[in-house]
Amino acid sequence: MKIYILFILMILFSCRKDEKIKIDGPDLYDVYGEFAILSDLNPSQTEVDFSNGENIYFECSLAKIVDWKISIIGQESGAEKIIEGTGKELDVSNCTWNGSTTNFPFFKSEPCDVSLTFEGEEDTLTTSLIILAPKVNNGVLVTDFELGWNSGWSTFIQSGANMDFNIKNDGSSPEGASYYNMQGKVNWDWLIGLIDFNASSLGSITFPLNDNAENLYFNILVYGEQGLPNTLMLLRFDEDENLDGTFDEQSEDQYTYEFPVDWEGWRLISVKYAELDGGGNGDGKYNPEKLNKVSVLHLANPSSGFAKSAIDYLIFTENAELEP
Repeated sequence: MKIYILFILMILFSCRKDEKIKIDGPDLYDVYGEFAILSDLNPSQTEVDFSNGENIYFECSLAKIVDWKISIIGQESGAEKIIEGTGKELDVSNCTWNGSTTNFPFFKSEPCDVSLTFEGEEDTLTTSLIILAPKVNNGVLVTDFELGWNSGWSTFIQSGANMDFNIKNDGSSPEGASYYNMQGKVNWDWLIGLIDFNASSLGSITFPLNDNAENLYFNILVYGEQGLPNTLMLLRFDEDENLDGTFDEQSEDQYTYEFPVDWEGWRLISVKYAELDGGGNGDGKYNPEKLNKVSVLHLANPSSGFAKSAIDYLIFTENAELEP
């Protein structure tokens, strides 16, 4: 028995005295140490062509872990991209930019100012870069209104007050130079006006879309007017299931997506085709490859008064929502 107890004690006290204790998590100095900038903010390149799929990243080293924010602002467009993170090293793993936009409008070919700020610190680092060509979004573009009115579109506009359903070119478009304005007051009907984008406007009886509704997204930029949160917007999708060139509500499916426009400024709205509402008298299945028409309806409660919105850059994308 004494030999057994001695053996157990030998095991318990056989640890090496010089073995280090491992502690998970950051070094205390990384968290509570004094803030200092160890290396300046630098872009991986001073010029970038996003249209060719190029990316750019930023590098900077700090003495401690902090919350940081990079703001990239186009000198001509005023577009802004924000990249945020936490750490003491900025590099390709956490600070890469593909040309996308956080705050509209889209970037264009232009010089950009870059600033890096730190939570709780007064220091600001700056640099600059030049966009040789902006990011190109892959997908089926319904329209961005840059070519003006298309004879393949159609509209219905009520005879209300202060009606204005027109393409505008006043410098406030989120993409390019043009957008479509929708406004007016109708005190007898929810519908103020609508615009139909027929597939024929692209030269076909249906839009050139894949048949997988689960990986197809419809994206649209929508403008909300300050002080006018009474606008409703209805997106409508008509399927020509027998491919005769027209939609028949008695025998084919129609899907919709409705939302209030209760914000100020431009906002991206994206919806998966397989999550659209409705159906109809067709086969009851989502058939995006048979989509014949996309409609945008500008609505408001008749008792709510004047309502205003605007739309731009209608595009279908695959596998993910639009990253503008």
